[in-house]
Amino acid sequence: MKRVVVVGNGMVGYKFCEKLRNRTSDHELIIYGEEPRPAYDRVHLSSYFSGKTADDLLMAPASWYQENNVTLFTGELVTEIDRKHKTIRTHTGKTDHYDYLVLATGSSAFVPSIEGAERDGVFVYRTIEDLNQIMSYGKKIKKAAVMGGGLLGLEAAKALIDLGLETHVVEFAQRLMPRQLDDAGAAILAYKLSQLGIAINTGKSTSKIEGNGKLEALYFTDGTVLPVEMLVISAGIRPRDEVAKSCGLNVHARGGVIVDDSLRTSDENIFAIGEVAVHNNMVYGLVAPGYDMAECVVREIVGETPKLFTGYDMSTKLKLIGVDVGSFGDVFGDTPGSIPIAFQDKRNGVYKRINISADGKYLLGGILVGDAAQYNLFHQMVVNKMPLPAQPESLIIGTPGKAAEGAGVKSLPGTAQICSCENVCKDDLVTQITEKGVKTIQELKKNTKACTGCGGCTPMVNDILKITLESMGFKVKKNLCEHFDYTRQELYDIIRVKGIKDYEALLNSHGKGDGCEVCKPAVASLLASIWNELISEQDTIQDTNDRFLANIQRGGTYSVVPRIAGGEITPAKLMAIGRIAEKYNLYTKITGGQRIDMFGARVDQLPDIWQELIAEGFESGHAYGKALRTVKSCVGSTWCRFGVQDSVSFAIFVEDRYKGLRAPHKLKGAVSGCIRECAEAQSKDFGIIATEKGWNLYVCGNGGSHPQHAKLLVSDVDTDTCVKLIDRFLMFYIRTADPLTRTATWLNKMEGGLEYLRDVIVNDSLGIGEDLEKEMQGLIDNYQCEWKKVVETPELRARFRHFVNDESADETLSFVDMRGQKCPPDWNTKTTR
Repeated sequence: MKRVVVVGNGMVGYKFCEKLRNRTSDHELIIYGEEPRPAYDRVHLSSYFSGKTADDLLMAPASWYQENNVTLFTGELVTEIDRKHKTIRTHTGKTDHYDYLVLATGSSAFVPSIEGAERDGVFVYRTIEDLNQIMSYGKKIKKAAVMGGGLLGLEAAKALIDLGLETHVVEFAQRLMPRQLDDAGAAILAYKLSQLGIAINTGKSTSKIEGNGKLEALYFTDGTVLPVEMLVISAGIRPRDEVAKSCGLNVHARGGVIVDDSLRTSDENIFAIGEVAVHNNMVYGLVAPGYDMAECVVREIVGETPKLFTGYDMSTKLKLIGVDVGSFGDVFGDTPGSIPIAFQDKRNGVYKRINISADGKYLLGGILVGDAAQYNLFHQMVVNKMPLPAQPESLIIGTPGKAAEGAGVKSLPGTAQICSCENVCKDDLVTQITEKGVKTIQELKKNTKACTGCGGCTPMVNDILKITLESMGFKVKKNLCEHFDYTRQELYDIIRVKGIKDYEALLNSHGKGDGCEVCKPAVASLLASIWNELISEQDTIQDTNDRFLANIQRGGTYSVVPRIAGGEITPAKLMAIGRIAEKYNLYTKITGGQRIDMFGARVDQLPDIWQELIAEGFESGHAYGKALRTVKSCVGSTWCRFGVQDSVSFAIFVEDRYKGLRAPHKLKGAVSGCIRECAEAQSKDFGIIATEKGWNLYVCGNGGSHPQHAKLLVSDVDTDTCVKLIDRFLMFYIRTADPLTRTATWLNKMEGGLEYLRDVIVNDSLGIGEDLEKEMQGLIDNYQCEWKKVVETPELRARFRHFVNDESADETLSFVDMRGQKCPPDWNTKTTR
């Protein structure tokens, strides 16, 4: 029986043990980890700041090691290797013998040689202990910076944002993520991050870290200074090769243990895997190649057919602070003859670039920022040399979505690698479904380990599951997520029938686990839509802007948007808005939805501003919520010589009726007084146009990046009938639409389309019309102005402050003058008239 000793119990070390035990129980297996706990998930380390515990992040509990006959030593740092006698020694003096030694010591944070790097307030971002220190120190300060604008640096920036700190990112290169993004992609990413209040400083070389006993400022070589109180260094990694170097193993000049294609070091009995290994002058900093290395070494040790490590595709997709980023294949188009095709939407913060072969037949690589829904499909097209469509630009100019990805999955060969972390191919998944009877994503995860690493393959695994089951004649149920075995529509009924009022109660009674970023906001939206209770009192917030009942704007300030039903406002209220905006120095603008926006409010000012607005008779305009925004109107028959109905009165009635109504997405309405359509009703979720006989009701339109005209639902109905049909339409939409789905998209996906919708709403083909009307009336009766409640409730009002540990205002906010009003400074970079 061979004795296998693993040095390093990180993700890759643990995965080696798991793979070896899945093959055989014959070998003795001992693993040493210097941290005080078993291996944990470093990929999702930032979730520690969002409430995950150290136990939540464990790859497996300590009991797993016992159950699988793996001897685990925690808190033991291996300091010596005696290659001649095949022994190791730890810092506590413990010795052990090995037949095979596997080095999985990983890497440490690279800390540049900068004067003052030892000062209090300077941290690295690698372990749970690091995070605990950052959290503790963060409670005492307000302003922090991250050194490094790569993957790890931006993850660290997210952590600082989660702590409520003013956050700066300092990057030596001229752009963020220089190894993954080109200039245009990095510019879009920087724009998206700056919208979240993160200051981006590129092209900055730090010369020294200054402070009197603790960090107070960063000094740069260009002579500029950045005052900060904490610095998190995330400027790269350095392989942990100290013990390998001390025992005479060959190491690379830039660090790391040199290995061959079998992952053997210069000693035939010692292997190196993960970030400590250097293969063909390359250190792989992702978890997937480390897992592949573990597989290669396991095969060598148990005597299976060897699998050689020949390098690894470094394509990657991740969500950085809520921004999707993906790069795949030949990112920068270095292949000779490569032709780039790029799409850039600065308004929505989307950048897509694909590099195609000179003959136009194949996709070579590319970049996705802001919308990475097509990442999995594009990655597979590169890996499997799938032919491009006749018009390759349609891949990025057309609207992405599940249908496109699903169609791409069908054409993938069975050998296509779907999960790179666990080396799971399409055939592996299909076999589980067709031959093993697997019907859920949870079973696929358990049986194949797909989706259990970085999680990036989950959408494609879901598509394969759905398509394969459908091909076998099964009806696929679209569960909300792995924590709820119900669709959104089923959860809607469960919540309503059972009278469930909060997320935890629903999770405990009808779910499992701790929930996730998919089900928490979706359930919060359902609760708001069903009960119409105050969103500020929910434990789970459905949207970032709901937390402060305001939309966060550029520069870190917020907007204030009172409701002005139908666009009608008295002179007294108009003057009140002017007085309040002047008092708080707010930028004001009349919107396309016939309201007055006020921008530039600090978060701590919001309750004071709203207290004054409420005293003047205003109430929340819900500009921040997935709710009814506005019902726009023309002046109608009141003033216009062409008007045939009083559109203003009807618009005000409709807006007052549905104000505060929460839905899967935002809702907009309009009422036009004649067919000249001055209120643009046919571009709204519901639009009403006056006729000589009554009203025409249009539904499921929207503007935006993909505008769609509304469809005529019914003609020449009286006012009461029109309102009844809108009640039914909105409640049916709230009941049945997927999360974050506008009414236009909802109708486009509806089987039977407009005719089916008309049958349900107008003809009451399902017999639910009266129920829908009663549900709507219940929501209307339960309406309260959210801001009025906040103003009158001290504990709610106390939440509105910039710093979690200090009630002072954010003094770093800056503005410039534009046409007599204030605006964030970067708005003023273009010439305006």
